[in-house]
Amino acid sequence: MSEVSDIIAHREARRRWILRAAAVVFFAIAVATVWVTNAFLTERFTESTRNRAEVRLALYSGNLISALQRAGVVPLLLSRDPALIGALTSRDYTQTTQLLISYLDEIGAASLTLLDETGRIVASSDRSRLGANMSTSPAFVSAQRSPDTVFSVARRESGGFAFSYSRRIDVDGSLAGVVVVGVDLRQFEENWAGFADAVMVTDSDGQIILATESRWRGLTEEAALARRSATGAIQRAIRATADWTVVPVDAYVAGEAVMRQSTRIRFQGWRMTSFTNYTSVRERVNGILAIEIMGFALVLAAMLWLVSRKALLRLSFFQRESIELRRLNSALQREVAERERAEKNLEVAEQTVQQTSKLAVLGEMSAAVSHELNQPLAAMKTYLAGARLLVQRKRPDEALASFHRIDDLIERMGAITRQLKSYARKGGDALEPLDLRECVSSALALMEPQLRRRDVRIERTVPIDPVPVVADRIRVEQVIVNLFRNAIDATKDVADPQIKILLTGTGGAATLTVRDNGVGIGDLDQLFEPFYTTKAPGDGTGLGLAISSGIVGDLGGRLTARNGRSGGAVFEMQLPLREDVKAAE
Repeated sequence: MSEVSDIIAHREARRRWILRAAAVVFFAIAVATVWVTNAFLTERFTESTRNRAEVRLALYSGNLISALQRAGVVPLLLSRDPALIGALTSRDYTQTTQLLISYLDEIGAASLTLLDETGRIVASSDRSRLGANMSTSPAFVSAQRSPDTVFSVARRESGGFAFSYSRRIDVDGSLAGVVVVGVDLRQFEENWAGFADAVMVTDSDGQIILATESRWRGLTEEAALARRSATGAIQRAIRATADWTVVPVDAYVAGEAVMRQSTRIRFQGWRMTSFTNYTSVRERVNGILAIEIMGFALVLAAMLWLVSRKALLRLSFFQRESIELRRLNSALQREVAERERAEKNLEVAEQTVQQTSKLAVLGEMSAAVSHELNQPLAAMKTYLAGARLLVQRKRPDEALASFHRIDDLIERMGAITRQLKSYARKGGDALEPLDLRECVSSALALMEPQLRRRDVRIERTVPIDPVPVVADRIRVEQVIVNLFRNAIDATKDVADPQIKILLTGTGGAATLTVRDNGVGIGDLDQLFEPFYTTKAPGDGTGLGLAISSGIVGDLGGRLTARNGRSGGAVFEMQLPLREDVKAAE
């Protein structure tokens, strides 16, 4: 029956995987369809909107040119009017203002103004301006300088612009006056505002002189758009999310994405620019996408109905199988009893394994002690050879210094053996407050003969203040000596061997970094494994780093290694600072 249950479970698992795969495929098809449809329709509707905007822009510019051309003929006709010439000659302007008002209705201009040779307004369709002086106005100054009709743009105090045509009136070859015809272009701004989101007209200098946005007048296009841009990062993020159905936009007006259309007006270097938003494009595209998503939702609902129907059929099948499972329950109970007996046998085997592990630990400890005693013995051999040479050269004081160092090494070997005895009793007896700087100095003194023989350059950086830790001095110096020895061995094939030592005591931990310029570490994963070594046979046992890692771990620290960016190996030993120092930080 267990085989039948396995088959059923296998089929059920296979069915679930098929359903999941079908759901993923369906979702991928739906997303791809919506994505492609969105891209296609967005491009198509955007292009049609852009074409309509171009046609509308051409119509706007044509109407503007037509109005300017009609108004441009009026000054020429008025400059030849006998009534105006006679008024300027006789200085009688009693009927001139009424005459200009009657002309205004026929011509359709914004205003009509007559100036004498000094620039004073002697007649005007706006009676409130009579007597005003316009000698410095662009219309009067330009008309004086040119015999033809001139077009002028003047900035109003309200922020808008006044547009006018002017022409000089000559009598007997001399200036008698100037006729000024005002052109009302603001009516176009009102008409544009009803059909487009924003329209502007810029002059040859790029200054906005006509615009549906009153704040834009007098600015450049960049300054106008910057004034109306989104005010914050949150608004920009919301705006980018809302524009997911739009192709890359041309600009933003009042925080809305718009397409920009521009055309040149054949009048004094003017240019007309319109901005049309993507609202209609979004609405049309989103409407079609909503229909597609609804269709996929209906298909998904049908698929879920079919799956639920099959689930009901399987439920009835499982009810029949439950009877068979009850019969299997008794068989399982018998298997449980057999497993309990097997577990008892396993406990006996585990006790045997523990005994074997104790023997293995004893062998590893013996190898570690042998390894640690070899270093002082090698140093003693070097000092004895140096002392013999110094005695032969009759330098007893220096030879005596070597004997003192040999005595220190003998004391160190005794400390190692005492440490072994402390291991046999209990851990933590040899812990004491230490200054890690002194441990580094002692280790360097122990390695001094090898450093001189190899001509290794040492760069040591230690803080001025003590670096207090609570540890076993012998074991800490054992780790530091091992790190120095590995660094010396790693640089034996380097032309200019260097070892950099950095000691810091911040962040609640004392950190000692030993960096060399050797060939680096080939396999970082197995570096701290026992009996793993990169040295030649006979040069190392592969226990030094494993023992050092264990010592640092017992002291509550961590020993790590990595390859430096510029080559070489970097070893880092971290030990916790003394508790009172941590509290002070």
